[in-house]
Amino acid sequence: MKNMTELNGNWNEIKGKLKQKFSVLMDDDLLLVDGKKDELLGRLQIRLGKTKEEIRKLISVL
Repeated sequence: MKNMTELNGNWNEIKGKLKQKFSVLMDDDLLLVDGKKDELLGRLQIRLGKTKEEIRKLISVL
């Protein structure tokens, strides 16, 4: 996964792409709060039925 600085800087763009690709995601699912990267990954893991590693790979290619 991209480092947190990169992720924070590009989050709006990444969030939009995730919502386009996975219509089940809501804005609340994609809240990125400093220091809460694991919580975000856990929420995405539950909503998308993917492993944390799959989520990390997905985000890194967006």
